[in-house]
Amino acid sequence: MHSKVILQACLLLITAVSTQLQASPAIQSWQTEQGTKVLFVENTMLPMVDVRIVFDAAGSRDAELPGVAMLTNGLLAEGAAGKDAQALAERFESVGAQFGNGSLRDMAYVGVRTLTKDKYLDTAINTLADVLGHPDFPQAAFDRELARMKVALEARKQSPADIAEEAFYKAVYADHPYAQPTGGTQQSLEQITLEDVKAFYQRYYVSANAVVAIVGGIDRKQAEDIVQRVMAGLPKGGKPDPLPEVPELDRAQTIKIDYPSKQSHIYLGQAGMMRAEKDFFTLYVANHPFGGSGLTSRLVDVIREDRGLAYSVSSFFTPMQAKGPFIINMQTRTDQADQALSLLESELEKYVAEGPDETELDRSISNITGSYPLSLDSNSKLLGSLAMIAFYDLPDDYLDSYIANIRKVDRGEIKRVLKNRIDVDNMVTVVVGNGN
Repeated sequence: MHSKVILQACLLLITAVSTQLQASPAIQSWQTEQGTKVLFVENTMLPMVDVRIVFDAAGSRDAELPGVAMLTNGLLAEGAAGKDAQALAERFESVGAQFGNGSLRDMAYVGVRTLTKDKYLDTAINTLADVLGHPDFPQAAFDRELARMKVALEARKQSPADIAEEAFYKAVYADHPYAQPTGGTQQSLEQITLEDVKAFYQRYYVSANAVVAIVGGIDRKQAEDIVQRVMAGLPKGGKPDPLPEVPELDRAQTIKIDYPSKQSHIYLGQAGMMRAEKDFFTLYVANHPFGGSGLTSRLVDVIREDRGLAYSVSSFFTPMQAKGPFIINMQTRTDQADQALSLLESELEKYVAEGPDETELDRSISNITGSYPLSLDSNSKLLGSLAMIAFYDLPDDYLDSYIANIRKVDRGEIKRVLKNRIDVDNMVTVVVGNGN
């Protein structure tokens, strides 16, 4: 009897969890008087809350000083409201809170995970507010962080993958802001001053240029209070101008960079798509069977498994505010790089012309929709989705409609979109490690 009770309890728990995973979370949204958009999901399963504030203040806003966005973001927690980095870290640690920050090409963010009990929550939120609204930008911390970025730059120069990626972005994006390395260049890291950092912070870390995502065991009133407290130290400001359009490639370009290695790193691609555009779901589904589904993709089957010409091969879109890249990435033995690249190009041409077959498409849609609930099965994953929805101004029902949007993609639409969006005659190819 006891065993039956346990079994019934387990079945009920599995059913409850399964139901929760299938249902999209209820998103509450609002905009503050200072122009900050907020997305909030109440989740009372754990006495924790995750908060992330995202700014259009990343590498694409570096202008003539690549690396200044990353440097600014990295210095926020190095001293604030008269407290040094150690004191700030100790305040977070004293209540078990976890602070995080980062700067990418499109977005920069700061955030915290904390318990919801008042004495813990108050300390974590007040400390986050100091970091965000009252950074001191100490000279010693600036010197130290700048030195660290210079070391990282030298390390990138020794990495064939980083060399290939940087050359690829430069060739695809030319004079567009996406062309610049987010970690800076040798010239820019010699030029950036502390005054440049302060000016960048004052321009971009403002309320109207921010979105906030919150997930956790609090109610709407508490969420509104958190937003007000965290953003209190920032002026309203304004949004920066939209990024320029990405120029279309008008010719094919092949770049070979000598690197003393038995393995070559290959990047092939062009500008792909923006995050908030109508073809997103079609292109996402289209890429999945081609090179986006790991070891079950067509590229892996043909190039690695059938011919043994690559250690790894994959393809992906990185959608951003402007057209982010479509990239096919491959690592292969240097002595067979030309053969592998030729086969990769022929497979791309074939796929753009024909698209996936019905079996590939059905399997991909099943895989994407089946794994989708797992992408929302924790506060941190859901927080990332909310931040993305808010930052790229996607519909509030994005999560609710996601599976339906995936399922309605068909072969005809994929073939049409691939032919219109992927120009196989005007691709950038970068090969690092070509044997000399």
